Amino acid sequence: MQAVSPTATGVAFLARPGRPAVVARTLAELAGPTRGVVELPVRLMWNAERTFDLADPDQLLWMYENVLRETTRAEDLRVLINGRTLRRVWRLLNLPRGVRLAWESRHRGLRAA
Repeated sequence: MQAVSPTATGVAFLARPGRPAVVARTLAELAGPTRGVVELPVRLMWNAERTFDLADPDQLLWMYENVLRETTRAEDLRVLINGRTLRRVWRLLNLPRGVRLAWESRHRGLRAA
């Protein structure tokens, strides 16, 4: 899986100052877990509490927000985010404007989700 690069789209959306948002080419590629407990790597979550129970809706949202905001690797998206789940929770996610715009410009269906 490759991420969409700012040069491929002509527009750079920032997750935060100096860091472009990483976006999956297709939602179908996102094959992350839909249940169980997930532990994020330190590069995505610096808190000592890095485990998330996906059965808890608040923990699932918190994990997705962290991954989408902090990742610099397309592989993180593929293994941690589930495309169907992302579509279902998209409107509930608290994301930086640049991350939301990057994903919605690539995946127009998310705007209507």
